[in-house]
Amino acid sequence: MSDLEGDVDERYEKAFPVSWEQLHRDARALTWRLSGAGPFEAVVAVTRGGMVPAAIVARELGVLVIETVCISSYDYGKQGGIKVLKGIDDKLRNTDGGAGVLIVDDLVDTGATARAVRDMLPKAHFATVYAKPAGVPLVDTFVTEVSQDTWIYLPWDMTLQFSPPIREGAPV
Repeated sequence: MSDLEGDVDERYEKAFPVSWEQLHRDARALTWRLSGAGPFEAVVAVTRGGMVPAAIVARELGVLVIETVCISSYDYGKQGGIKVLKGIDDKLRNTDGGAGVLIVDDLVDTGATARAVRDMLPKAHFATVYAKPAGVPLVDTFVTEVSQDTWIYLPWDMTLQFSPPIREGAPV
């Protein structure tokens, strides 16, 4: 296991590092896919990972109402139980099950977080930038699918550092 992978759960055999520029491009690509699915009255960002993509998508779609739902399911690299730390405002929850609401998260992995949020807003449109096979059925729109055994390193989780050449054992 490389330094990049650190304490990540052993089920993740591959690394997929995402730069700020790539995340921005992918969030804009998500917006292109969503442009025909609206209109949306509000965006709900699933925190913390969904905050940056939700801001980009909301800007590009011209949505001014942004809400958050705070769910805890990971402790760096280890997925645990779902805990709702902050629910969605009742004004949005009472809009016909979330019709006209766009939920945005950075990724869907096993689908545990997506299920919890879907229960709150069953008629909302759920979009993620990245998706893994186990979570794909729970989202309506995504941009990039990665294998289930891949850990996605998002830009807010990384720092710049030396990486040895592949020939010296660096992960592919």
